[in-house]
Amino acid sequence: MTKNSRYFIKVLYATAFALAAGCSTLETPATADVAVSKAAVDNAAGAGGTEFAPVEMKSAREKLALANKAMAARNYKLAIELADQARADAKLAQGKANSSKAQMAADTLNEDIRVLREELDRAAK
Repeated sequence: MTKNSRYFIKVLYATAFALAAGCSTLETPATADVAVSKAAVDNAAGAGGTEFAPVEMKSAREKLALANKAMAARNYKLAIELADQARADAKLAQGKANSSKAQMAADTLNEDIRVLREELDRAAK
């Protein structure tokens, strides 16, 4: 074996090792991202996202399901991307739900104030 062949074999082994290490290092972040996204979807559903932002919730759930399929297929890069998208959709759904509930509370309060003003006006006459 020549000096160049030994060098080539060492470079080949080093490259194979680096590729194997690179693939395995994506598994942990992908697993964490999918778990965080599932929690975000659950939080959005608990906040009323299904009622107040059904389109965003559907999108978040679909992307989360696709992320889980990508994990099963060991396509960790795709799983991370889909999990991030699912989390963004879930946060949007939660924000819309919170906004809608706050608007409903404000509308109720304004109606109560209007009724009180009418009663005060009648009592003053």
